[in-house]
Amino acid sequence: MENKKYFFAVDLGATSGRTIIGNIDNGKFALEEVTRFPNNLIEQGGHYYWDIYALYFEIIRGLREVAKRGLEITSIGIDTWGVDFVFIGDDGAILRNPRAYRDPVTFDAMDDYLEHVITRKEVYDVTGIQFLNFNSIFQLYAMKREGNAAFRQASKILFVPDALSWMLTGNEVCEYTIASTSQLLDPRTKQLDERLLASLGLTRSKFGRMVNPGTCIGVLTDEVQRLTGLGPVPVIAVAGHDTGSAVAAVPAKDEKFAYLSSGTWSLMGIETKDAIISDLSYQRNFTNEGGIEGTTRFLKNICGMWLYERCRQEWPEEVRRLSHPELQGQAMTVEPFRSIINPDDQAFAAPASMIQAIQKYCRDTNQYVPETPAEICRCIFDSLALRYRQVFQWMQEFAPFKLEVLHIIGGGSLNKYLNQFTANSTGATVLAGPQEGTAIGNIMMQAKAARVVGDIWEMRKIIADSIELVRYEPADKAKWDAAYDRYLSIVNKK
Repeated sequence: MENKKYFFAVDLGATSGRTIIGNIDNGKFALEEVTRFPNNLIEQGGHYYWDIYALYFEIIRGLREVAKRGLEITSIGIDTWGVDFVFIGDDGAILRNPRAYRDPVTFDAMDDYLEHVITRKEVYDVTGIQFLNFNSIFQLYAMKREGNAAFRQASKILFVPDALSWMLTGNEVCEYTIASTSQLLDPRTKQLDERLLASLGLTRSKFGRMVNPGTCIGVLTDEVQRLTGLGPVPVIAVAGHDTGSAVAAVPAKDEKFAYLSSGTWSLMGIETKDAIISDLSYQRNFTNEGGIEGTTRFLKNICGMWLYERCRQEWPEEVRRLSHPELQGQAMTVEPFRSIINPDDQAFAAPASMIQAIQKYCRDTNQYVPETPAEICRCIFDSLALRYRQVFQWMQEFAPFKLEVLHIIGGGSLNKYLNQFTANSTGATVLAGPQEGTAIGNIMMQAKAARVVGDIWEMRKIIADSIELVRYEPADKAKWDAAYDRYLSIVNKK
C-alpha cells in the first residue's frame, strides 16, 4: 500500500463539488470520495456570484482530511465548469467573488456585441465556438458595458480552475481546455485571439501563460502547507474544463468513436486532431473545444435530463417519492412516440413550468398532449433519443472516420432505458460507462504527469480494464426509422 501513488482530484460542478483520492495499481484504477459539499449560487444586488473563498476552503478541508489519514499524495488537479473567471488586482488579491454564468447581465450582451462590435460569422470563423449568451466573451463585454469596477481594475483574469490553482500555488496560468470555452481562443493557433481581446479593451497580458493539460503549475505555498499539514505537493493543470476531463476518460479502443456526456445537459461529440470550422458547422452551431494531447473536442450541446429534472420538481410529492427506476419503468408501459418534442427548442430553455411548456409544444404541433408523469417522461426519453440520432448523423458527416460506437459517460450512463433508446435510434452500438468520468480523467492526467501512465490510449485501456461497460445493441429499426421521420416533420415545421 505504501508504494501506491495517490492523486487528489477536485471536481467542481455548478451545484456541488467533491474531492477524490485515486490511485493506479497493476493496470487498474480505484477511486475514493473524500469530501462532498454544495456549490451555492449567491444572489445579491441583482447579480449571481460564486463563492470562490468557500470553494477554496473546501479544497483545504479535503487536503486536511488526506493529511490526517497519513496518505502521501503525488499531486493535485482541479476541474470545474466552463466560461466563468476571477478578477485579480495588482496587489495580488481577488477583487470580488466571480459572477456566475447565469447572471442576467449577459442576457442581451451577445446580441449587442455581435451587432455593434464584431459579426457573428467573424467570431465563429476565429473561434469555432457555438454561440451561448454566457460565454466568457459576452460576460466580459457586459461587464465593460456596465462599467464594472472589478473589470476596470483587474490586473489578471483567471478562469475558475486556474484561479483556485493560483490560490494554492501563487502561480498564474491559463489552461488550454478551460480557455477554449471562453470564445476568445483560436483553436488553430491554440492562443487567445488578440483582436477579440482588443474588442473588449483587454490585452493578452491580462491572462496567465497558456499551459496544456499535464503541466505542473507549481507546488503548494508555505501558507497552504501550514493549513493542510502537507508538504510541497505539486498542482497539475489537468483538463480544467470538466467535460475535457470526462472525454479524456472515454474508454475507447481507437479514434472511431463518438461520445455522449449524459447528465443534466448532454454533449455529443468526436475527438479530432484539428478544429472543424466551416459554413456547415457554423450553420449547425457546433463547437470546437480543447482536449488533451492537443486534440479538439468537436461537439454539440443538447438539452439532456434537464427536461426530466424540471418536471420531477413540479410533480406531486407522491410522484417525487418514486425512485427514478420506478417512475421510468412506468413510462415504459406508455405507448411510444405518441408525443414528440425538440428538446433543444427555445421553449424549454427556462420556462416557468416545464410540464406546461411540453404540453403547449405538443398542442401547437397537433399531437397528443401528455398528461400523466409517465406520459411526459416517455415523451422526454423518446424525444431525446431522436435528437441524439439527428446530431449523431450530423457528427458522422463531419467525422473524418466512420463512427463505430457511441460511448455514453456521466450520470446518464446508468439510465438503461434511454441508453437502449439511443442505440435503437442511432443504429449504433452503445457502450455505457464510466459514471465518474470527470474525476477519472482528472486523475489520469495527473498520473500521466507523474509518468505512471503514457499516452491517452494507455489511459483509456486502464479505464476499460477497471470498469464494467454495459453494451446496448440497436433494435426495432423500422419503428425508430418511422418515428425519426415524424420527428423531423414536427421540428422542421415548428
